[in-house]
Amino acid sequence: MDERTKKSQLARLSRVEGQVRGVTRMIEEDRYCIDVMTQIRAVRAALDKVEQEILNDHLNHCVAHAFHAGSEKDRQIKIEELIEVLDARRR
Repeated sequence: MDERTKKSQLARLSRVEGQVRGVTRMIEEDRYCIDVMTQIRAVRAALDKVEQEILNDHLNHCVAHAFHAGSEKDRQIKIEELIEVLDARRR
């Protein structure tokens, strides 16, 4: 992962961490359930964005490298990794 992407994803994850702490406070304060669920959806969306950015970086660097400079075995490993990760996400 390049340094710029790493820095931006760490910042995003720091914000997600704050959002999760906010959800915890909402539950402790017995806030309205719909409000809590709305915030939980926002946390999920933020994590999805981090996942999307990391996947994009992986495809553009690791996978691209395997297809341009790697062996057939390297390419197959990258394909299998992606299939496994994407399949696990659907469960």
